[in-house]
Formats: sequence, C-alpha cells, structure tokens
Amino acid sequence: MQVKILGSAAGGGFPQWNCACPNCRSVRAGTFSGKPRTQTQLAISTDSKHWFLLGASPDLRGQIESKSELHPRADHNSTRHSPIAGAVLLNADIDHVLGLLLLRELQPLRVHTTKSVRRILTKDNSMFAMLQRVPDQISWNEFMPASQFSLLTPAGEDSGLRCRAIPLGSHFPAYISAPRRSQLSPLESSLGLIVESPSGKRLAFMPAVPAIDQNVLKLLDSADVILFDGTFWSADELIRIQGSAQSSWDMGHVPVSSETGSLKKLAHINKPRKIYVHINNTNPMLNEASPEYQQVREAGWEIAEDGCQFEL
Repeated sequence: MQVKILGSAAGGGFPQWNCACPNCRSVRAGTFSGKPRTQTQLAISTDSKHWFLLGASPDLRGQIESKSELHPRADHNSTRHSPIAGAVLLNADIDHVLGLLLLRELQPLRVHTTKSVRRILTKDNSMFAMLQRVPDQISWNEFMPASQFSLLTPAGEDSGLRCRAIPLGSHFPAYISAPRRSQLSPLESSLGLIVESPSGKRLAFMPAVPAIDQNVLKLLDSADVILFDGTFWSADELIRIQGSAQSSWDMGHVPVSSETGSLKKLAHINKPRKIYVHINNTNPMLNEASPEYQQVREAGWEIAEDGCQFEL
C-alpha cells in the first residue's frame, strides 16, 4: 500500500486565513522555523493506478495538482480521466467533506461512508446534488462502524484494501440541525480508520480522537503506522491564544501534552511508526526550533508534512 499525505493541518490550514497568532504571523513574515500546511488529506493505493482519498479536504484541488500520480494520464482513451477511484468519509465536518464538491465534473467515483454522513450530505445540502447529475456519477457504499469493508473502484473492482471504521466520538458538526441529529446514530458521528494492505500491513488513521481508552490502545498497538490526532499541544491552547471558551477536550481532540495527552498515553507503543497529523495552526510543535517540537521528536514521533509518502 502506498500512502501519500497530501495535507497535514487541521481545519483552516496553516497559516489560517483570519488568524494572527504567533505561528501564523511568523510564517507569513518568512521568519518561521517550519512549513506551511494545507488541510489534512490522504491518498492510498495498491497499484498506483487507482487511488482512494481518506477524506475530501477543501484544499483538494491543489493537493491533487501537487502529485503527478493523481493527474489524468496522457495515454488514457479519454481527455476526461482521473486515477482517483473514490473516497472514504469518516465524519461530516466541513474540512473533511467539502472537497467532494471539487470533484463534480461528472467523473465516476465511489464514496464509502456511513448512512448518517450520506444522509447529511445528500438530504440536507442541495449543493451535493452536483454529484448526482448523471447516472453512476457517485456510487455510495455505506458501511457500519466496527465492521470490515473493502475499497471498491467505481466499476466495483476490489482494490485489495480492507478497512474497519472505529467509533471515536458522539457529536455531529454544529451545522447539523437538532431534528436531523435525533435521527442519526451517534456511533457514526466521528470515526477512525484501520486500513489493511494485501500484505497484511496496517495503517491507523485517527485525525480526531476525543479520548484514549483501552480499545484505542489495542488497535494502535496492532498497527504498523499510526497517523494520530495532533491538533492541539495543550488542552487550553485556544483559550490562551484566542480567548476561546472551548478546550481541546470540548472540541473532541485529546491534546498532545500533559499526563492525559497522547505523547504520554501512547509512550509504551513502540512497534508502530508514529506520526502526528491534523495539526492546528496554533500548535507550538509546528515550530521546528521550539522545545515542543524537540520533545515530540525525542519521544520517537514524527510530525506530518504535506508531501510525505511511504509504503506499507
């Protein structure tokens, strides 16, 4: 399995368009010891011909253009073509689904998601009708949390990739009405994903983790590579920097630091390669000259960057 990290930031990217925090000011001034990042987006494949997106970020068009493997092939028998076969949607957050609308040019795609997320997008948002203008433009495959499913191409071909979605949260995005929420399953609100390659190697993709329990620890211990929630360094990060009333816990993200943070809680997991992803623009570990960055690296973790890639 080939894995490409097309984007590695949290919603809004880095720098965020309306943010003047120290990180964003410094990166705009060209004095930051680190790199800008687009919103989190992964692409995976077993054959380099059919690629599946994990999420569909608002930065997707630029992210596709940044990787030649995702470009239309010149030797294809049509001028309209894409190696992108489909996507897996793990929640209905704007920064996770909006990119689907950028793929509206009548290209056949297969979208794997839960019944709840499909209902939110197709029943409550008229813009997503742009994905259903012709027959089979989008093929929807619904999966249940905790059950295994295969990633299929638009033609129904099996990619060889096996997935299992892990329930992690219980809250749907704020834009979803209370009546609609009452009709949806909380278990389908926010999911992590275990992807198994034909060789048996496992990728754990968990960009939004509200708590680390024994089930999460067991799953991570069985993975070969972990892409884990690195949104906030501290629980009170936005409260201190922006005057927000919400902590990282309130927003469904375990912080990196502290006794209950991921750096401490996952310290005993030594087998997998561990990479932080979905990093907020305010997070001090983005600064490669900071003690926070040094602490993460000394603990054996990597910090995802746009353009990173590896094989499993």
